[in-house]
Amino acid sequence: MSKGAPAVIFDKARELRLCSTSAEIVLWEKLRNNQLDQLTFRRQHPVGVYITDFYCHRLKLVIEVDGGYHLSEEQQKKDNERTAYLVANGLQVIRFTNHEVEHTIDKVIAAIRAAVSKINPSK
Repeated sequence: MSKGAPAVIFDKARELRLCSTSAEIVLWEKLRNNQLDQLTFRRQHPVGVYITDFYCHRLKLVIEVDGGYHLSEEQQKKDNERTAYLVANGLQVIRFTNHEVEHTIDKVIAAIRAAVSKINPSK
């Protein structure tokens, strides 16, 4: 799904992997090494001109972890445009706040598993 992403996007994704938020680190520890239902997730993965927080190619599933700045009206508009782009390209998108990930990780994992079950009922 990263095919066609500009080189600058790959560079930015590499940079973002080096400075993950605490919430991204918490979720990555649950997703990495196929820990969630033997699914492979990529971290800070380019999709077109965007960089997704987490991406499962097999399921075409994007997981976004949003900090407080996502509450602003301007950022919500950008997030909606981004989600529309991802969905138009055949991806499913689920979002969690930093607070949800940091304080209710078990509920977040349950929600991800529910999304996985909807996309791939055999899981």
